Amino acid sequence: MRELPRGFTARVLAYRSTHDLIPLYSVYALLFTDSGLSVAQVSSLFVIWSVTGFVLEVPSGAWADTIDRRRLLVLAALVHALGFASWVLWPTYPGFALGFVLWGVAGSLMSGTFESLLYDELDAHGEAHRYARIAGWSHATAMTANLVASVSAAPLMRLGGYELVGWASVGVCLVELLLAATLPVTTAHPSQRGQHHAVEETVEETVRYLAMLRTGVREAARVPVVRRVVLIYAFVIGASAYDEYFPLVAADHGVAAATVPWLIGLTVLGQVAGTALAGRTAGMSAPTMGLVLLGAAVLISAGALADRPWLGFAGIAAGYGLLNNAMVVSEARLQDVITGPARATVTSTAGLATEVVALTVYVGFAATGDLASVSGQVAALGVPMLLVALLAARTFPPSPASGNRRETG
Repeated sequence: MRELPRGFTARVLAYRSTHDLIPLYSVYALLFTDSGLSVAQVSSLFVIWSVTGFVLEVPSGAWADTIDRRRLLVLAALVHALGFASWVLWPTYPGFALGFVLWGVAGSLMSGTFESLLYDELDAHGEAHRYARIAGWSHATAMTANLVASVSAAPLMRLGGYELVGWASVGVCLVELLLAATLPVTTAHPSQRGQHHAVEETVEETVRYLAMLRTGVREAARVPVVRRVVLIYAFVIGASAYDEYFPLVAADHGVAAATVPWLIGLTVLGQVAGTALAGRTAGMSAPTMGLVLLGAAVLISAGALADRPWLGFAGIAAGYGLLNNAMVVSEARLQDVITGPARATVTSTAGLATEVVALTVYVGFAATGDLASVSGQVAALGVPMLLVALLAARTFPPSPASGNRRETG
């Protein structure tokens, strides 16, 4: 086997970290409410975001199985930048909605594409067993970058308000674009397979696209072990959509807007710790996965209801660390059980299921916004998370190290 290209891991980590080096992440919910939007309207924006991903998730995954995945990641970064720019230039409900549509498009282009590029590049060099560790590192560096961004949002807010925070976020997206262009090509483009007439190339690519779409969806739906992991993956990540409301939880407890980024930074520390340890926990059993999710649910719910914000957010941070560790492990287990050629499509099908769960969360927040505080709503989500923990404890498949690397029954 050939060795991995020099600097491959460093390029992956650099690219992935810039995706989350966004100062806006810790304050955009406050931007919306300070612009006059209600919690229900903010939730409706999250619904728009989720529906966009819902519609585009699987088609974009099949696209990633058809053309150069690197090109899609470059395009995703550009659309990401345009989304944040719309918030700065048009800070009204329609402008925010447009930004979420663009963000949803960018997320769909990246979702499944990045994971498949990483796994296939490792697999091509006989290093697939390193996926969980490198994926964990990539998430950890991304969360570290997010921590830096969260902390930087505080002085940026004081210097130039939401506008400066927004333009700084746009600039980071453009850096992400440049780094995406340095990643390797993992899917052959028609021009690399021979010179053809333009129409013939289009027909060939369309046929290939439809074949990948059909193959990936079929594997996700019909192969039992893949279907089980897809469901757990979707619930673990989708049910965590309440993290979008963490800034509003802080506001619920009377925390000043300029201080909120520090509390959000605390939750990011939890994410960093949880994802960084994913390489060590990648082989966790089904009962262990259930206990990790149980702990996450209890800590986050209790933290949201705590009267003292710093103590409460310490609990949220610990629970969120456990949850993010479970996310990376389930993502790695999903990549391992995929056997067909449409890896990005299967991953995007899992992403589609994730969007369904997230959409349910956002609709629930919008529907109950007048009935309960944001803190109470976040705490209530611990109940379905307990059910996810039970599901994982009973059905999460064994790790490859147990000798069941390619279970199909």
